[in-house]
Amino acid sequence: GIRRVNGLAIASQRLGLAGIADLVEFHRSDDGEIPYPVEYKRGKAKLHRADEVQLCAQGMCLEEMMGCEVPAGALYYAETKRRLDVPFDADLRAFTRDTIAALRAVLDSRRTPPAVYRADRCRGCSLHELCRPKHSARSALAWRAQQVAEILASPGDLS
Repeated sequence: GIRRVNGLAIASQRLGLAGIADLVEFHRSDDGEIPYPVEYKRGKAKLHRADEVQLCAQGMCLEEMMGCEVPAGALYYAETKRRLDVPFDADLRAFTRDTIAALRAVLDSRRTPPAVYRADRCRGCSLHELCRPKHSARSALAWRAQQVAEILASPGDLS
C-alpha cells in the first residue's frame, strides 16, 4: 500500500524553497495518499538538527503542494543502516521556519558570512575544501585587496 517516488521535485512559494526530495513514500489512507519524505544520508545521525530541519522543510513543501498535512518523515543513515522516524511537531516546524528566515537574511545581505571552523561539523562537510574555514579568518574582499596590492607592489612585467 505504499507508492514510492525517487527524486521528486518539490517547492514552496510561501517558504521560498525549491529542491528535490530523495524519496517520497505515499501511504494510502481513507483520505487519499499521505506523503512521507525520506532523506538519505551517507553518515550517521548528528548531534545538531540540520538533517531534521532539511526533512521538515521537505514536508512543509509537500504540504503546500498537495494541500494535506505531512505529520512526519524519516532519515535513513547509510553508515548505521538505520531509519529514524522524525515527527514534524510544532517545535521542529518553528525551528525550520526560523532557519529558513535566517538563511534568507544571509542571502538578502548578498555577503558571504565568515567561515567558522568547527571540527565536529567541518570534518565531514562536502564543501570543506572550497570553504577552507581554518584559512578564511578574513573576508574575500580583504583577500582580493591584498592580492591586488601584491601585484601592484611587484616590479614584474604585467604584460
